[in-house]
Amino acid sequence: MAKNRVQFQKGLSLVQFRERYGTEEQCVAALARSRWPRGFECPGCGSRRFHLLRCRSLYQCADCHRQTSITAGTVFACTKLPLTVWFLAMHLISMSKHGISSIELGRQLGVSQKAAWSMKHKLMQVMLEREHGRILSGRVEADDAYMGGEAHGGKVGRGAGRKRPFLAAVQTGQDRKPLYLSLHALKRVSGRAILKWGKAHLHPKAEVVTDGWRAYRSLEANGWSHDAKRTDTKGWRRAKHPAFKWVNTVLGNLKANLLGVCRAIRLKHLPRYLAEFQYRFNRRFDLSTILQRLLRASALTPPMPYRLLKLAEIGG
Repeated sequence: MAKNRVQFQKGLSLVQFRERYGTEEQCVAALARSRWPRGFECPGCGSRRFHLLRCRSLYQCADCHRQTSITAGTVFACTKLPLTVWFLAMHLISMSKHGISSIELGRQLGVSQKAAWSMKHKLMQVMLEREHGRILSGRVEADDAYMGGEAHGGKVGRGAGRKRPFLAAVQTGQDRKPLYLSLHALKRVSGRAILKWGKAHLHPKAEVVTDGWRAYRSLEANGWSHDAKRTDTKGWRRAKHPAFKWVNTVLGNLKANLLGVCRAIRLKHLPRYLAEFQYRFNRRFDLSTILQRLLRASALTPPMPYRLLKLAEIGG
């Protein structure tokens, strides 16, 4: 049997990582290149002329005299940890196929679980904002699913209590192999919610394949090509339908990862966990550059204070 080239990529090894980002100076230089690809640019006036205040590690604009640090205005803002720790966290999170829990991340980094949780969620916020505008085109398999605990003797599936619904959609190529993924947390599964998702994440010419649930009719009513596969089976038997092969494969992997790695998550943080899985999935074709791309995105993402990480409710 031929090897799957995507799965057997070498990526960026830990040895290579240490050679490139093993010192604070290397990390500062890499962040500077990602934040200012064409050289320093003052966040106040846009000037490229500056003086480097080495004693305080600050850049001072030569025109407006505004001072800024390499991390100010980025997701690393106000951090008390060295950039070497942040870079290792990005490497562990981006290169791990199944993700990593905050407890294990803290062990690997030598920091507390609280610090590791904060770092992980800030980086997941970066992934969420980066994937926010993902548009799927061509043939798209879509299905809704639920995350959360099941009450004993309670209802399962659609309408179940104490669960958070979300929508999964997979764009497939002409060979019916998966290309890109979109995961979106919902407050409820309804025609209005499905339509809102479609307007944000579906190309107008996309051909959507779903089950016969009535909420998906809103897509067809608003111009999308919609193939509703009506089946009499439920649960895992319906999931075996060939039309939903890849979206249900993704859903199975996603739930297995979250259950196996995190054991339990706060449902209000579900959008970030979905974004983390989606981010890695959509960049799986070139693992050697995933860290550089995450660094670039982190340099462009505004600060996310810990109190907002804990309180924010994201998704619609």
